[in-house]
Amino acid sequence: MPVIARSLDDALAPIVDGCVLAIPRESTGVAMAATRALIRRGVKRLKLVALPTTSLQADLLVGAGCVESIETSAVSLGEFGPAPRFTAAILKGAIRMKDATCPALHAAFQASEKGVPFMPLRGLIGSDVLKHRADWKVMDNPFDENDPIVLLPAIKPDVTLFHAPMADRNGNVWIGRQRELVTMAHASERTVVTVENLYDGDLLADRTLAAGTLPGFYVEQVAVVERGGWPLPLPEHYAWDGEHLAEYARLATTEDGFKKYLDKYVYERQAA
Repeated sequence: MPVIARSLDDALAPIVDGCVLAIPRESTGVAMAATRALIRRGVKRLKLVALPTTSLQADLLVGAGCVESIETSAVSLGEFGPAPRFTAAILKGAIRMKDATCPALHAAFQASEKGVPFMPLRGLIGSDVLKHRADWKVMDNPFDENDPIVLLPAIKPDVTLFHAPMADRNGNVWIGRQRELVTMAHASERTVVTVENLYDGDLLADRTLAAGTLPGFYVEQVAVVERGGWPLPLPEHYAWDGEHLAEYARLATTEDGFKKYLDKYVYERQAA
């Protein structure tokens, strides 16, 4: 039975040191308030899996020393430039990178969703990505000669974390058109969601909203956090905070600047 948490920290209790944490792409519904709370708590050795890309969320967690490894197809601040703390960590060898492609990540999550150990995928043979993924296996198609295909092991996260517009008191979460969030929740052992507000009623009983609702039996914890995706967007609710992202990109190019950013926006310490 999902729980409407009394606090954000209570909701984040399932995210422990060393867990495999799945996070969504930057324009889907990223739980940024939760990310800052995890940094304040001092979580360590996270194995991040971003479906299929990530931006500020991963860069913050990497820079704060919370990440052991990351599997994704891209980490970037987009129009604001490279992800500076991620780039620095890769150059120093401080984290392990498992490079992937968007279709490969979706397929691996779908394997876990379907309860199978792997998923076949075309389009990877001959690529440099395949050369560096010893866990991706090439085998002959058993139904057709001379047709090699790649097998991808299922990705089964310990926890999926995302932000959504609303949930009801039964733990049903409205995600709208962001269907990859369903796949992530299906694939994971647990799902933790922050939402803008609580819906007064049953989302699954509403014919207009039911089709865009993730049922509560896939959700373990829900916390109400208004503007919990800021400074990233929440589709159809608020846009990117470009001014803030530009400030982050400028400060995070150096370790000292990143520490200033953490002090101001994560730990909320007053400048001396």
